[in-house]
Amino acid sequence: MQEPDFSATGVRIERWPRSLTKAGKVLIEDGRLALLTSYGRVIDSAPVDAVHAGRPWFAGSDSTVATVNGTRYRLTMDRPARADDGRRLDGTALAGRFLDAVRKAGGDLD
Repeated sequence: MQEPDFSATGVRIERWPRSLTKAGKVLIEDGRLALLTSYGRVIDSAPVDAVHAGRPWFAGSDSTVATVNGTRYRLTMDRPARADDGRRLDGTALAGRFLDAVRKAGGDLD
């Protein structure tokens, strides 16, 4: 089984004006972006080349905004995570890795 291009857990996923989950999962695998609840239920999913992502000017450096199927989500990666090599990553580094993964998979960055 192939490793995902990007995977982060403990992500706060918000769709204005409400929070959908405080401990969700963001997954980029096989050219698709999936936003999942902490229980694994799919919130939204789309091919990465149809996703627009970027850093919002109004939020911290650990946040990104992703537009999936016309719906805008704020993804806050404020919980420390582990990189593939075991290093701990802060939210800012994780947000940067997410944007890099979207770009590499053919998504559009704002």
